[in-house]
Amino acid sequence: MSSITNTGAEAVPAALPSQAAGTSLRAAGPDEEIHVRWVMPEGFFELPFEAEDLDDLAEKLVELGQAVLPHADYEIQVHWAAMMAAGYDDFAEAGVQYAGFVMTEVEEARCTSTVTVSLMELDADGGNQGDRPATELARALRALDNGTVEEISLPCGPAVSVVGTRKAMVDGALTESGAPEPVYTSFLQVQVPLTNGLVVVLEMGTPTPQGWDVFSSMFAGVVKSLRFFDSDSTLLVMPG
Repeated sequence: MSSITNTGAEAVPAALPSQAAGTSLRAAGPDEEIHVRWVMPEGFFELPFEAEDLDDLAEKLVELGQAVLPHADYEIQVHWAAMMAAGYDDFAEAGVQYAGFVMTEVEEARCTSTVTVSLMELDADGGNQGDRPATELARALRALDNGTVEEISLPCGPAVSVVGTRKAMVDGALTESGAPEPVYTSFLQVQVPLTNGLVVVLEMGTPTPQGWDVFSSMFAGVVKSLRFFDSDSTLLVMPG
């Protein structure tokens, strides 16, 4: 079992786990409860994941649409909210626990980026096997051929990164032509296998190549802030 939380910087040691003065530290054991925490930078719009019912979720999404598109007609804001709501089934299937996005200007170009954090079960052949689960996970990801795969080392333990591009279609209501248009999103994904059979997946994606350097640097900070704790708030490091 694991829980997952976007938290403030004050709740996460700034130093590496081995250097965090006054913080208990141990290697994570098998099948234990693991609490996942990370820090998001300011400026992100966060999709609501806590709602009393569907009506409450719809209301929160419309309010978010008004914040994201303050100068748009109300009908466009509602349509944007409906488009976001349509993705929640996919979020649930992918184990997404957090989704946020940011919009900014890079070299006078309007750029946007999305960050998601998910918890998923590891396949029997997808890592968490033997003494080097990240190595096994990297092998499984390379077989999928979805991008460039590398093993990396994080303060919280071994991980795997994937860099690639995927294609999607944008609803015609949100395009200048009024017709559905393809959009290509460059993504950077980091997966950290846990000892309880789950994997934490963080992903940054952007359809605006001008913002790649800015957003990937921002995402690197998010990934480095990732921390694991047990139920007694002891800092955990994944083995391997």
